[in-house]
Amino acid sequence: MTVVFGIVGWKNSGKTTLVSSLVAEFTARGLAVSTIKHAHHNFTLDQKDTDSDRHRQAGAREIALVSSRRWAIMHEITSSGEEPELETMIAKMAPCDLILVEGYKNSSIQKIEAVRHESAKETPLWQTHPGIIGVATDRPIEDCDKPQFDLDEVSTIADFIAQISGLRL
Repeated sequence: MTVVFGIVGWKNSGKTTLVSSLVAEFTARGLAVSTIKHAHHNFTLDQKDTDSDRHRQAGAREIALVSSRRWAIMHEITSSGEEPELETMIAKMAPCDLILVEGYKNSSIQKIEAVRHESAKETPLWQTHPGIIGVATDRPIEDCDKPQFDLDEVSTIADFIAQISGLRL
């Protein structure tokens, strides 16, 4: 069974760096790891005036990009369409040991919040969002009742995720 675990945080909190480091850590431990990243509205994988961009602009609903090294399928959501739920996207993923989710702070999955004090301008998510079971931070947080980890101690964070989720290493 695939374990799904999230990393959340405000902008510039270190989410992407932490997810990338955790992917490398778990992969080095022999696990097959995939990721899902929640993005903002009009992100694009294709660059302006590329063939795939022209296909999308012409109205293609799905565009598959295929090479000898990788493939991707982009799916356009019509103007009346809703953003897919996290569970829908998890179901589309190929089997693996672990899916790390970046973002989706309101989802029901277990999560760690990344906190960098220099960029902390909003209320900490761990105070208001269910499912946050730990905090990875660059400085200890005095009033936080969640387990805290140094943002750079990726191995310790990976151990915690494995233990709390029942992930077999």
